[in-house]
Amino acid sequence: MIKTVEELNKTTMACTQSLNDKISGTDGKRHIVICGGTGCLSSHSREIKEKIEKTLQEKGLEDKATVNIVGCFGFCSQGPFVKIYPEDTLYRLVKLEDVEEIIESDIKNGTVVERLLYVEPLTGEKVAKQDDINFYKKQRRIALYGCGVINPEDINEALGMGAYEGLKRALTMTPQEVVDEVTKSGLRGRGGGGFPAGRKWQFALNVDADQKYVVCNGDEGDPGAFMDRSILEGNPLAVIEGMVIAGYAFGATEGYFYVRAEYPIAVRRLQNAIKQAEAAGLLGKNILGSDFSFNCHIRLGAGAFVCGEETALLNSIEGKRGMPRPRPPFPAVKGLWGKPTCVNNVETLACVPYILRNGAEAFASVGTEGSKGTKVFALGGKVNNVGLVEVPMGTTLRELIYDIGGGIPNGKKFKAIQTGGPSGGCLTEEYLDEPIDFDNLVQKGSMMGSGGAIVMDEDNCMVDVAKFYMEFICDESCGKCSPCRIGTKRMLEILTRITEGKGTMKDLDELEELSQTVKANSLCALGQTSANPITSTLNHFRDEYIAHIVDKKCPAHVCKNLMEYHIDPEKCIGCGMCQKACPAECITRTEYIAPGHKLASMVIDANKCVKCGTCISTCKFGAISKI
Repeated sequence: MIKTVEELNKTTMACTQSLNDKISGTDGKRHIVICGGTGCLSSHSREIKEKIEKTLQEKGLEDKATVNIVGCFGFCSQGPFVKIYPEDTLYRLVKLEDVEEIIESDIKNGTVVERLLYVEPLTGEKVAKQDDINFYKKQRRIALYGCGVINPEDINEALGMGAYEGLKRALTMTPQEVVDEVTKSGLRGRGGGGFPAGRKWQFALNVDADQKYVVCNGDEGDPGAFMDRSILEGNPLAVIEGMVIAGYAFGATEGYFYVRAEYPIAVRRLQNAIKQAEAAGLLGKNILGSDFSFNCHIRLGAGAFVCGEETALLNSIEGKRGMPRPRPPFPAVKGLWGKPTCVNNVETLACVPYILRNGAEAFASVGTEGSKGTKVFALGGKVNNVGLVEVPMGTTLRELIYDIGGGIPNGKKFKAIQTGGPSGGCLTEEYLDEPIDFDNLVQKGSMMGSGGAIVMDEDNCMVDVAKFYMEFICDESCGKCSPCRIGTKRMLEILTRITEGKGTMKDLDELEELSQTVKANSLCALGQTSANPITSTLNHFRDEYIAHIVDKKCPAHVCKNLMEYHIDPEKCIGCGMCQKACPAECITRTEYIAPGHKLASMVIDANKCVKCGTCISTCKFGAISKI
């Protein structure tokens, strides 16, 4: 039990020494860590850990190495990862059958298994150390601090990485001084709106109340987004510490984590971290011998996207249907059960310990004038290096996509990047050198959002992209206000008509009018930003909409009603493999006359074809194409 600052200092020193000994190898052992993020766990990383432990025991090497599960490495397209200290050797795409070789070659004989090293695609060079890989070179971990290094289920390793040093300093300051420190840092909410965290805390501090609350918004619902999940999985104690600091700053004594139930690993590790912090005396009554007490609770969300909106989230915690409340009053004045409440998302709270530990100036020295610090992005889509990246604000889209993301696969041409999820917009090639920050992305027709970044290439249909996001919005609309409930449905109907080849030019005018109406009159941000994918694609890719309407063609060959599959008789050898694979039985054999030859070929009956694409994937001669 850690009851005083002196006891915390003593424990931290011991934990730091222990962790440093493991990483540096001064304890005389090798330290093997395996990625324990959701993506790698689904690729058998836990089984890999168990096999490593078993193999070490079988070879009599269990005293020569330790084995640990850590948080997400971020480089999801290359997982599962196994990293070995003190050499810092990083093995990627590790399979169960690779374990024997890693133990025999590296742990026993000290020889690196080169075939498991990362290979830079442009140079073909094999890279042994994580920090030497281009994917990591321009990253800087503040919110993700400790992820991929410490065991998220061991409070001692978190203390060894500086956990609770921020709270220790905060408790020597007045609440107003803590709020001022966060304000001076320039920290803005990472959940999407970008509202200054210090100002929100100040509002709550200024209200007199017998009870106040801190709520951590972990209801991450954007398609392709997994930033908050990875932070909670990789270093949950950092988020807990951020919540406790927030509580001290404006007088809250109770905190609620609202995490969607689809994140079972994050929830379990968060529960474990809360229990360990309580057992250590770092949560509960009179923390570190002070007069300040704070308790944490967890509430599971059922997966409603609208519950990412703070007032809908508060309703859900109270046991009500997750629907937004009119504002004002704002939650900082009248929130959970009518009491002053600050709602901050996971990434925002994860940045708070860094600010108190290192000072506001250290955080503010990173980023741009209006957007300080770093931002975590879930980089996905048509990009070589898919994964979780944390970059300083001001990093350009080109750096994100090409330097960190490794460019577009298969030599395809970049078309657009969708930032901000369903609430964001598409940015084209002309914006690649624009710096990433809250205000600049909004000026360019998109938004930061929570941090989703989906890259698209020439094979993406932008009308279909707008339709995809509008389908998502319609499904997730709570239905409380008519503009969102009805307006998004009408927009989806128009987009569906266009992708089916039934649209008219009048539909474009109606889309633009509806977009403005829904934006101006919806109750919450879900409806107010719902038309962003439509307006941005109309601005940048109006020619694709016109092609769908006038020419009845989808230039990207994505919309099924506007394309046909065609077999080139000059390439087809008549093997019949496509015919055997076709589920619709629409491919038959025919004959045609080539110069000097009579050959057999296959032909597709367009009236029967269901456009499933099986024939294209079956043909080994590239004879089948979309037209």
